[in-house]
Parts: sequence; structure tokens; C-alpha cells
Amino acid sequence: QVQLVESGGGLVQPGGSLRLFCAASRSIFSIYTMGWYRQAPGKQRVLVAHITSGGTINYADSVKGRFTISRDNAKNTVYLQMNSLKPEDTAVYYCNAGRLAGYWGQGTQVTVSS
Repeated sequence: QVQLVESGGGLVQPGGSLRLFCAASRSIFSIYTMGWYRQAPGKQRVLVAHITSGGTINYADSVKGRFTISRDNAKNTVYLQMNSLKPEDTAVYYCNAGRLAGYWGQGTQVTVSS
């Protein structure tokens, strides 16, 4: 079993930045692909970015050049640095281990509004 705990969400103005954190309950990065997904009101949950156990990174087209996913193996923590935020980035952001059939955090709200 793996527990994932997200933090770092909040309210930010357009053009601002936030950094999300996902702490895993144990060392899993060598086993699982770690990802960030988001779900806006009335929409499906979609992939934002992921990093494989081998270190390959992929981003959704909508966030390329603005968001950066990274991980700290020693701290069992995955990060999502979000810059140049837009109102359409507003959503609940979820941390994931092991892709869609894997483990999920409880989510953290990100609201981009003036």
C-alpha cells in the first residue's frame, strides 16, 4: 500500500506561480511512474505531467514550457512547479503513482483568478 499526500495548492493571480508537493509514504520512484493529473469542474481527470521510474518526462501540450515535474528520491517527494498560470489551469490537482490503476492522493485545489 502507498499513501500520497499533496500540498501547495491555493489561490493565485493569472501569471503567478505555485509549487505542488506530493509526499509518498515509502520509496517507490524506482518502481512506479509518478504523475500529476487535474480535474476541472464538470470535466474529466486528465494527465498534466509524469516522470517514469527511468526519469523520462512527459507533459500535456497545454502546460509545456510553463510546468515542470521533478522528484527528490531521498525525500520520497514529487514536485510540480507551475509558472505563468492561467485561469484555465484552475482544477483539483492529484498526485498519482502507477498510472490510472495505481495510487492516488486526495487532491489539492488550485484556483487561478484575479
